[in-house]
Amino acid sequence: MQHLVETQQFDRASLKRLFELATSLEDKRDESFKGKILASLFFASSTRTRLSFESAMMRLGGNVITVESGESSSQSKGETLEDSIKVVSQYADIIVMRHGEVGSATRAAAVSKVPVINAGDGNMGQHPTQALLDLYTIQRELKREDDIHVAVVGNLKYYRSPRSLAYLLSKYNGMRVTFISSPELRMEDDVKNHLKENNIPFIETEDMTEGIRDADVVYQTRIAKEWIKNDEEYEKQRGRYIITRDVADHMKEGAIIIHPLPRVGEIEEAVDASPHAVYFKQVGYGLIVRMALLKTMLTGKEI
Repeated sequence: MQHLVETQQFDRASLKRLFELATSLEDKRDESFKGKILASLFFASSTRTRLSFESAMMRLGGNVITVESGESSSQSKGETLEDSIKVVSQYADIIVMRHGEVGSATRAAAVSKVPVINAGDGNMGQHPTQALLDLYTIQRELKREDDIHVAVVGNLKYYRSPRSLAYLLSKYNGMRVTFISSPELRMEDDVKNHLKENNIPFIETEDMTEGIRDADVVYQTRIAKEWIKNDEEYEKQRGRYIITRDVADHMKEGAIIIHPLPRVGEIEEAVDASPHAVYFKQVGYGLIVRMALLKTMLTGKEI
């Protein structure tokens, strides 16, 4: 795998190798990438993903050059994405890129001299590294790979992370998915068709209480004001699905709550003390998964 642009590139064996490497890197630092340079190109804004990748590279002894949203003079001058990548790929050994357009990662990979990692392309594209850390969190916390019921709540139409995760879940046995959302924010047909093709049963419901009753994983999402431009519609959706401490306390024993963060009221702070809440541990798991990705892609090992 020279580039990582979508989760469909993985199979079960490659996921297992990646996750085993991630576990071995926990609490570790080394100098294996001394002299190597990561170009952190975030043409769309990010906090966690950008800092996570930059921290991962530094913990492996490497260096980082970065462009944040709004700081690219070449973009403001009208340079094409392809030309930007042709230039930056001569400065760095690997590129991590977020961009506002669906398909941008594929375009970048087509012209780059070095590996490209998709850190999110558009609001209806993919975010493969978030999905990888989500899956790692699920498997590590539940201590199993198969026979898992995942309930995904909230903004399913405009949220790339659960879209990407759905493709990974189809690699495993005995998986079930419950999509919980308003009619306006339902999961798109491409993901549902993929699940059907891979014999992954799923249901759609507007009832969160019933939908999460026997779930092993509750994947909460932010409604995302930046993707719902109508203020009235945003306010209507924002308060619809909120995980309170009472909701968490009625979850199945051993079930977990995950969230790609940031949260904006859809998980009450009182839930943080619940044994079901693992969303901040999830951040730490993301760091080691991204370290493992960098290790693998920069050394050219099989993934």
